[in-house]
Parts: sequence; C-alpha cells; structure tokens
Amino acid sequence: MPGHILFSLVLVIAGAGQFVYLRMQTGLDMNSVRILIGFAALLAIAGVAAFIVGVARRNATEMAVTTRRVVIKTGLAARKTIEMLLNKVESIEVSETTGGRMLGYGTIVIIGTGGTSEPFDRMAHPLQFRSQVQQQIEKLK
Repeated sequence: MPGHILFSLVLVIAGAGQFVYLRMQTGLDMNSVRILIGFAALLAIAGVAAFIVGVARRNATEMAVTTRRVVIKTGLAARKTIEMLLNKVESIEVSETTGGRMLGYGTIVIIGTGGTSEPFDRMAHPLQFRSQVQQQIEKLK
C-alpha cells in the first residue's frame, strides 16, 4: 500500500501542477489548452485510481492469530490463504527494507515443521504480527 500512496500522490501533484501551469500561461491556443487540461485530468484520475487500488488491496488482507492457529488471507479476486496450527510453527522470519521500516510494512515468512515456508509480501506491522504469534505459542506451553 505505501507504494500506491506515493505513486498516487505523485500523479495527483503532477496533474495539479499542470493545471497551475496552464493558469499562469497566456497566449496558448485553445487546442493546446484542451489537450493539456485533458492530460492534467488524466494524471489526477490515475492518481485517485492508484490510491483506490491500494486501499482495496490493503482491505483484502486478513491476518489473525488465535489460541490454536495462525491464519493469513491475501488477495481480492485471486485468494491465497494459509492456516497453520500454532504447534506446527517453527519460526517466523521478518524482512523489512529501509522504506518498509519507515512506513511499517515488510515480508513475513512463516516456516512450519518439515521446512515448509509461506512468504507474505508487504504486510503491515510484521513485527507486531510475529510478537502476537510468539505470545500465543508461549501460552500453549
């Protein structure tokens, strides 16, 4: 989602900048003005669309830690789901880029018994999620 926010902001600001540029210019023919206004509107609409896609993707992700299992569901149209019993979780790896650390997202890899690993990219608050899983595992013992 953070990439969508940044991308949408850049597009909306570029569209607004184009409108401001047109307001400051004099002597442009009407055909050029229409084309530039259309381009500015297209940039703004694309920015709003990018933001909506990011919000939809974020809302299509569910993570839950219960007293017995870990459940992660991602995707809107195509769905990826993992459900793993807590006593089958060997470890949870968290990878965060510099941007991810600043914006609060990262990749979670759940490693179960037998070496099966399930990666989930761009998850919000990955350290908090790992902490919740570890707390529930401790309660099992």
